[in-house]
Amino acid sequence: MTDHTIYDYVPHERTKKKLAGSPTGPVTVAQQLPSGTAAARFNAWLAVKVTTGVGTMWCAYAFAALAFVSLPAAINAHSPVVLVSWISQTFLQLVLLSVIIVGQNVLAAAADKRSEATYNDADAVLHEAVKLQEHLLAQDHVLSALTDGLATIEGRSGS
Repeated sequence: MTDHTIYDYVPHERTKKKLAGSPTGPVTVAQQLPSGTAAARFNAWLAVKVTTGVGTMWCAYAFAALAFVSLPAAINAHSPVVLVSWISQTFLQLVLLSVIIVGQNVLAAAADKRSEATYNDADAVLHEAVKLQEHLLAQDHVLSALTDGLATIEGRSGS
C-alpha cells in the first residue's frame, strides 16, 4: 500500500509538551512569588500576610472604630476644614483601604475562576484537535488503500 498522506501534522511546541505529560495548568500565586534571596522571599511573605490581614471587612470595621476615636476632637474644633480633613484623611483612607482590598480579593477570585475555566476549555480544545488529527490520519490511510485498490483494478482492466 502506498502512503498518500496529504498533510503532515506538526504539533505546536506547547502541544508536544502537553502530550508528553509535562505538568501544566493555570498560573498560581505561588509561582509568582520570588524564589531568589531570603530577603526577597521574606518581603513577599510579609506583604502577602499584611495584605491578607488588612484585606478583610473585620479590619475595615476595626479601622472605622479607630477613626471614630478622633471624631469628637474634629467636631469640637468647630471648623469645617478640620471635619473635612478628618473625613478624608482619617475615616476614608483607613476604612476604604480595607474595603478596596476586600473588593479586589473578590474580583481576583472571580478572575481566577474565569482563568481556570479558560485553561480547561483550551485543554479540551487541544484534546479535540489532536483527536481530529488522528481521525484525518486514519482517513488518509483509508483513502490511500482505496486509491491503491483503484490503481490495481485499473491495472487489471488496462492490461
